[in-house]
Amino acid sequence: MERIQPQAANTEVATEMWSVTEFCRRQNLCEEEKRRLTRLFGRFATARELLHNSKRAPRWRY
Repeated sequence: MERIQPQAANTEVATEMWSVTEFCRRQNLCEEEKRRLTRLFGRFATARELLHNSKRAPRWRY
């Protein structure tokens, strides 16, 4: 285990802004999920918000 100082942590990735449309396309989300995320956040949201709020069906259940 290694202790790091809070100032040394990289927070740029978590606060990066994404287009909801582009995120849904890259994650292969359905149109209904895209509409839900757009209603929730608008056209843009942080990567963290999108990842934690998107609903994805398990790949082994089709």
